Amino acid sequence: MIRNRIVCSIFTVMALTVIGGTAAGAEKPNMIFILADDLGYGDLGCYGQKVIQTPRLDQMAAEGMRFTQFYAGNTVCAPSRSVLMTGQHMGHTFVRGNANTDMSIQALRDEDVTVAEVLKTAGYTNGLVGKWGLGEVDNEGFPLQQGFDSFFGYLNQVHAHNYYPEFLWSGDQKLKLRNKVKRNDKSYGGFTGGYATKRIDYSHDLFVEQAADFINQQQATDDPFFLYLALTIPHANNEATRMMGNGAEVPDYGIYADRDWSDQDKGQAAMITRMDGDVGRILDQLRKLKIAENTLVFFSSDNGPHDEAGHNLDRFDPNGPLQGIKRALYEGGIRVPGIAWWPGTVPAGSTTDHIAYFGDWMATATELAGATPPGDLDSISFAPTLMAQPDRQKRHEFLYWEFYEQGSRQAVRFDQFKAIRQPMFTGEVELYDVDQDISESNNIAADHPEIVAKATKMMDDSHQPNPNWEIRGRAPKR
Repeated sequence: MIRNRIVCSIFTVMALTVIGGTAAGAEKPNMIFILADDLGYGDLGCYGQKVIQTPRLDQMAAEGMRFTQFYAGNTVCAPSRSVLMTGQHMGHTFVRGNANTDMSIQALRDEDVTVAEVLKTAGYTNGLVGKWGLGEVDNEGFPLQQGFDSFFGYLNQVHAHNYYPEFLWSGDQKLKLRNKVKRNDKSYGGFTGGYATKRIDYSHDLFVEQAADFINQQQATDDPFFLYLALTIPHANNEATRMMGNGAEVPDYGIYADRDWSDQDKGQAAMITRMDGDVGRILDQLRKLKIAENTLVFFSSDNGPHDEAGHNLDRFDPNGPLQGIKRALYEGGIRVPGIAWWPGTVPAGSTTDHIAYFGDWMATATELAGATPPGDLDSISFAPTLMAQPDRQKRHEFLYWEFYEQGSRQAVRFDQFKAIRQPMFTGEVELYDVDQDISESNNIAADHPEIVAKATKMMDDSHQPNPNWEIRGRAPKR
């Protein structure tokens, strides 16, 4: 696109003159962002999980840094990924929800600048493997028009529900798989989902193979690379849940096969443990290729845990000490695991309470690459935290979210406080001291009207109206 070429030229000039970022002569690190789908804050052993086994992610945390206050971009997938890609919070980013019918409002535009586009100006080769959800093959949101050099996976989020699909996208071409699918009766989110009656090709396994191939190919070149590995585990196949009662699709139950659990519970646990082993495989590959010390790997989840596979939430306690799950703006819906691994740079066995969120990946990645991000961002680099330079670490005045389903809601996190307003713009404001009350069980709004007023102003000022995302019959207070 013409606009992208102009922006890239501007960024190239800016990157050459940037003072901060990569030091002169320093090698630019490779970067891998691994994103799980609907993985809860408490789903990993290193975050308190007692039932599901995650030894490799626990090892990753032991060898790297564990964030205890890391937040997703939103509480459902598409808007959360929009925040991750653009570095803009929910009051500014273009994609603010999961669309029901008009998928154009869930697609990034040509004028939206992604982290992949900025890294490309710094000489990076960018690969996307897995679930995109921000544009189809025939519009401006298509990943090969948003800074990625290669793409393999799902474009549509409903298509991504099915772990045994009939096809995946390889670039702009459909790659036919050997599975056979029984379709749902109606389309949702621009796609008619279903479940496989013939299961051969498991999409997650294909993603891991493609990611490994991408790393091998890039290791043979002199260019740094950015791999966005957007896994679908442990998201449920919602259509399979509705049509046959079990949405936890996995080839086998592994170490949980003999447990006295429902198949849904076995499947949920097996999915997470399978993903855990594959993250370990990626880390092992980096060591084998002798590029681990020049590669930052960051692992997280796009939102809090789901209850959509038919499994028992009480068995696994996936949100740990937090209140709420996916679609809530309580901590359980948006506070997620954040693990950084970069041998020789990120201090091993470290833990940080630095408050960061998806939007900060833009500033972090571009600082490490020696590039310059676009203006008007809601993004602060957490590279100083990764490098154990706390005196250099800047902090957000606040973090902001908004959500348009279930009557709508807003939230803001600042200092030790968290405020939630339900519905947006007009509801009563709840206030919690999440440092002292991580489960948000004690609403202290009545005792602190001055703090509630401050939070209300933050929420009002953060929302920039978007005609695609409006609450019918309501308008923001000004």
